[in-house]
Amino acid sequence: MCQLKAIVEQSDGSQKIVMEAVTDVNVTPDGVTLKTFFEEPLTVPNAWVQSIDFLSGSMILSVKQIT
Repeated sequence: MCQLKAIVEQSDGSQKIVMEAVTDVNVTPDGVTLKTFFEEPLTVPNAWVQSIDFLSGSMILSVKQIT
């Protein structure tokens, strides 16, 4: 089974895990919605998928800067 850690990269380069054991990812115009088996879905607003590393089981999300 392939489950990912979703990590948000901040503008200062720091990273924060926002959800573990992610089983479904949906990219929408509003951001990225993450789902797991047992938690409520989480939407990271204004985010985009920067990278996915299947070997380490992690996905890096970046947040678009609104000007």
